[in-house]
Amino acid sequence: MILIGMLHHRKDPTTVLKSYAYAAVAKVEGATFFYFTPGEVNFTNRTISGQVYEDGKWIVKKMAFPDVIYNAGSPEKLAKSKEIIKRLKREIPFTTYSIGNKWNITERLNEAGKFSTYLIPTEIIRSTSQFFKFSSAFERIVLKPIDGRKGIGILFISRKGSSFTVGSNAVTTIFTKQQLAELITEKLKTGKYIGQPYIQSRTNSGQVFDFRLHVQKNGEGKWVITTIYPRVAPLGSIIPNINSGGFTNYLEPFLNQEFKKDAFNIKRTLEYFSLSLASHLDELQMIQYGEVIDEIGIDIGLDENQKLWIYEVNWRPGCPPAFYLELDVVKNGIKYAIYLAENQEKIKREIMELKQKSIGNKMNTPIIAITGSAGKTTSKAFLASILAKKWKVFESKDYWNTTDHTKKHVTEIKPDHEAVVLEYGMAYPGVITHHCGIIKPTISIVTNIGMAHVGNFGGDVKKIAAAKSELIHGMDQKGLLFLNNDDSNSKYLETKNFKGTIITIGIKSEADYMAYDITYVDGGMSFKMNLQNQEMTLFIPILGEHHVYNALNAIAVADQLGFSPMDIKLGLLFRKPPRRMTIYNCSKSITVIDDTVHSHPEGVKAAIDVLTNIGKYRKLAIIGQMRELGELREKSYELLGNYLSESDVDVLITYGFRTEEIGQQAIRNGFPENNIYHFTNREKLHELLKKLLQENDTVLVKGASKTNMFDTVKFIDTHFSNE
Repeated sequence: MILIGMLHHRKDPTTVLKSYAYAAVAKVEGATFFYFTPGEVNFTNRTISGQVYEDGKWIVKKMAFPDVIYNAGSPEKLAKSKEIIKRLKREIPFTTYSIGNKWNITERLNEAGKFSTYLIPTEIIRSTSQFFKFSSAFERIVLKPIDGRKGIGILFISRKGSSFTVGSNAVTTIFTKQQLAELITEKLKTGKYIGQPYIQSRTNSGQVFDFRLHVQKNGEGKWVITTIYPRVAPLGSIIPNINSGGFTNYLEPFLNQEFKKDAFNIKRTLEYFSLSLASHLDELQMIQYGEVIDEIGIDIGLDENQKLWIYEVNWRPGCPPAFYLELDVVKNGIKYAIYLAENQEKIKREIMELKQKSIGNKMNTPIIAITGSAGKTTSKAFLASILAKKWKVFESKDYWNTTDHTKKHVTEIKPDHEAVVLEYGMAYPGVITHHCGIIKPTISIVTNIGMAHVGNFGGDVKKIAAAKSELIHGMDQKGLLFLNNDDSNSKYLETKNFKGTIITIGIKSEADYMAYDITYVDGGMSFKMNLQNQEMTLFIPILGEHHVYNALNAIAVADQLGFSPMDIKLGLLFRKPPRRMTIYNCSKSITVIDDTVHSHPEGVKAAIDVLTNIGKYRKLAIIGQMRELGELREKSYELLGNYLSESDVDVLITYGFRTEEIGQQAIRNGFPENNIYHFTNREKLHELLKKLLQENDTVLVKGASKTNMFDTVKFIDTHFSNE
């Protein structure tokens, strides 16, 4: 006779209602059942002082170690006995194991990929600034405790203009941004929270609902559906959880009422989905931890297009709210416990086979290399951020793009990396060929062909294109190549003999991936594009239309690698590379735009565009020397002077060798001479800024790292500090 022990954190079984049902069903199934807590285990003589249900009451008896343990207690409350439980697990099979909290489950499903398209993009919210960045990408979001249960502590937040509507249970409140910041700060002090875009399921009468899919393993060790039922929120509430006042309904009448002719297909879809997801999670648990699971509850939503979305997965769900269903749960639980006790060797073989199969199924790692005159680092950062939503990614450090860096990356890339994203920089012919000889890309991006390093190529942009083409020749010739259709100089790239697939991005020209309706918004850029047959509004937390191109590079690659539009939307909320359109808010409402990493004519024009788009009052441009322009310096400075004179810039300050030529040309083209200054001495420049800067000014500081223009950013930030 199989001996089943129920492990719980409470000493008194009369306070655990389901213990009665388990005792009764075990008796019917021919098994012996007892209840115990960790403190009653004696490893020396392998006995447990447990409680057995006999003649209508619980009786204390000394029991042998059971054949199987049904783990029913709270993981948090059993944590103090973790050493006892760990030792029990080594000796006795457990029916169920934790599959983690909301975040762990999301990460696990994302990494496995099979069900990732059903996952709502999820991010751990660590600060109020991160929260507001998240809310810029998604107009309606859910903030929920990472270890929450029964709908407690969930906030539903929608943004409209400068105010926010916050719902909790049936209570809705309007908050200003400052009030909401204070609320979020208080919430984050109490524990970890995750953010998700709010995807709502509503009945025809306007009530919020979801589906609970309850699945278990049966006496043959196979997954079966215990029940599927809708949960409907009361009118005015947005939480359908039963503990928050929601109510249930029978599945078929509900589907017939709400979906009519689609009811049958939706029912079959829910059934298939529940069993498939349970099997998938079970396999992941076996592969990663060598453990089996026996029961999960899945909360599912249906959007207006009848697409399924996973709200939550609970590894030990509560019993369905009907007595006969509770008995079904108990019957499956006891029968599976018996199966588990009798089939340990078979289960161990299954786990071993799955692990071996998973090793054999590992796909080739995509090696993604990015080159171009501008946008390499930002394109890389966008792409790595998106890919990291599902995969373990090796991303080269910002600006680590020399061949010596690529050699170092060879030693740092590990077998468990699922994607590699690198920058390939070059200043001379042959450099990118060297990069490709060290690490050969399977996917390549050429952001553009500009004037950076043109002085090293005799002032000939075609020679720069030839040097960039070394990436096309050196990559996997059957791979994917991404090009910018709006960049006129990219037509000089040598693509004629490339046998792989060429994919294009653009804003102005027809391309495979196009952005439109591009606007400056608070904290970044908003744009639209058609992605996977749907129009998406996307947000990037960095200023400038030129960065939309960088985002398009990342979006195109991620889409080709199978990432969902929602994964992409969330991944675009990236960690911005330092000193790339970084905004400093100083005293007197002075705003500083720091763009002091690289400087070439196209980049300076793009930075001026940002200045004129975000500056509301007086706009000042501080432009540093551009190196390596060679014989094209004079012409480039002339064109830049023309561009400034046609822009909405009020004051121009140039710094460095020969940069006065920019101002001279601007004057010739109509820029007010008394609003132009030139310096070769940084201290004198800073002395002028002390006198010149005034309330509400917006200042662009643009220059390459080698000219140390960041010193000017630091000076303004320090001299006009808010503190």
